[in-house]
Amino acid sequence: AWIGNLAILEPYRPFFIGAALIALFFAYRGIFRPARDCNPGDVCAVPRARTTYKAIFWVVAVLVLVALAFPYVLPLFY
Repeated sequence: AWIGNLAILEPYRPFFIGAALIALFFAYRGIFRPARDCNPGDVCAVPRARTTYKAIFWVVAVLVLVALAFPYVLPLFY
């Protein structure tokens, strides 16, 4: 029942979308920069960590895209 209270946030949806896209942009820049830009000993220089970060980034990006498309696809199911 509490989820119905989230409808109050609907007018702020464009701001949340913008914040999510900006956050994804900066995450992309940080994760996909060349390894040579990382200092030795930094987490971004470890290949296993870089691979994990990339996988998590793409999972989150897909979830954000699903959340963005959901209001437009939802009427097709009613």
